[in-house]
Formats: sequence, C-alpha cells, structure tokens
Amino acid sequence: MEEHGKTLAGSHKLSTERAASRLLRRLAENEEVLFEVHGLLTEAVTGDRRIAPAGEWLLDNFYLIEEQIRTAKRHLPKGYSRELPRLVNGPSAGLPRVYDIALETISHGDGRLDVESLGSFVASYQTVTILNLGELWAIPTMLRLALIENLRRVAVTMAAGRIDRNLADHWADRITEIARTDPKSLIMVIADMTRADPRLSSPFVAEFVRRLQGQSSALALPLTWIEERLSEAGLTIKHLVQSENQQQAADQVSISNSIGSLRLLGSTDWRNFVESASAVEKILQGDPAQAYGRMDFATRDRYRQAGRRDGRSKRQQ
Repeated sequence: MEEHGKTLAGSHKLSTERAASRLLRRLAENEEVLFEVHGLLTEAVTGDRRIAPAGEWLLDNFYLIEEQIRTAKRHLPKGYSRELPRLVNGPSAGLPRVYDIALETISHGDGRLDVESLGSFVASYQTVTILNLGELWAIPTMLRLALIENLRRVAVTMAAGRIDRNLADHWADRITEIARTDPKSLIMVIADMTRADPRLSSPFVAEFVRRLQGQSSALALPLTWIEERLSEAGLTIKHLVQSENQQQAADQVSISNSIGSLRLLGSTDWRNFVESASAVEKILQGDPAQAYGRMDFATRDRYRQAGRRDGRSKRQQ
C-alpha cells in the first residue's frame, strides 16, 4: 500500500477550474441500485428461493446500509466537495482527489478498511504531494461513499446472478413438474427451453444443475442438453459450477468486508487520524515553547484552520 500511495500521488493531476459536484448524484444512483437489488433478493426469499451468502449479508445488514447512506447525505451537503481539489485525469477526473484516494483504499482491500494501513497509505501519498486539512477531514466521508460504491458494484453482480438463477428455477420448475405429472411430454418442455435458448451463464447452470442433478433418470436429458451446449464452447458443467462457487465466495468476502468497514467508520476517532496525518500539525508540534502540544484538541484545531486559511489567502494574492 505504501508504494501504491506514492504511485497514485505521482499520477494525480489537479484541475484549476471549479466544477459542479457529482458525488451527491452518484450517491443517489448507488442508493437506487441497492434498493432495487434489495427488492429483488427480498422477492426471492419470499418465493422460497435460495439466495447466495452475499445476498443474505446484504439483506441482514441493509438497515446499516440505509443508515450509512443517510449519514453520507448529511455529511455531504450541496457544494461541500467543491472546496476540495479535483482531478483532471484518470477514471476519477472531475471528482475530488481525496475521493479517488478513498476508492483506491477500498478497492485495494476488497472493501476491508484498516485505519493503520490507511494512515501508512496517506503518509506515503504525502511524501509526494501534501493533502490539505480539508481533504484529511473529508477522508471518512469519502471512505463511506467508496464503501457504498463497492456495495453497489457487488450488488449489481449479485442481481445479474439472481436473474439468471430465477430463469434456471423457471425451467427447472417446469421440467420437474412435467416429469412428475406427464413424463411423455417432457421432451416438449425441453424443446421449449431449447427454442428459448437461455444464456448458459455460471449462475444459470449452477442453479439448474443443483435443481435437477440426482433426481429421476428422466431428468438426465435436459442436463445432457446443457452439457452438449457447453461443450461447443469448450466448457463443462463442472467448470461453470466451480466458477459460480468462486464468484459467490468472492462476493461474500467483499460484502462482509464492506459492512464491517462501515461499522469501523463510525467507531473510529478520526481526530487522531487527522492530527497524525496533517503536515500542518507536524509543523505546529515543533513549537519550541511546546505550548501548542499542551492545548486541547479544539484549540489545536483552530490553530490548524487558521494556518489553512492563511495559506489559502496567500495563494489567492
């Protein structure tokens, strides 16, 4: 992470122009997607459908996600991010530099936030480029936004898988029902599925096989059709089932990490983090009379803010 901090700092180029904030709009989009996926998963549970472990995590902790979205909105008033230095290059062009730092932090840890590692990352970044005090104070808010973004990313993957599994359930229901009630007509249902030509994604195949494998010998026919279709693309049922299991495991790790990190955000004393990361703080701590070090946090913060305003006014002259 430390080396990555230096590399990231070297790649960042700042814009000199002010621009409208896009973070609130992105937060609203993420909120909408998360609620849609929540509805999709809730519908599956209500219909007594099996959902992936990551989906269970999302449903069980959705109250926390809602709470964190509300907190993000409260801490990101309109116009707030306009005061933060913006990037002119890269995937986050037009967005605050500190937001890209948060995205990189969350992406690198697959949603897992470690304050000590974050401190090392920021310190490494600042060996190349110093972050201003406003950016340091914005880090918790930007991390919250980045975690919500990560939850949205995983949720979109989960939703696509859920839709494919729903389709697999549809065909499995039809096939098992006709095999039980009218075995002679089974070939007709399989023909219907062949004409429908469902996309044989990993979620579809894994769910379809789970539903039919090990049942009556009559159900071997649709599985054979699946196997033959896959072989045309150089794939096997075993390969796709393994791929789906791996994806579900990865989704669960990312979701659980992100949920845990959202909890950590609320329990961390960010005042200590900002003081330890602030370049202004290090200068003020060098006070020969050591008067600054004996001040309480609120007084020290007023000194830092005064230094920040003074530096800004000098740049504008």
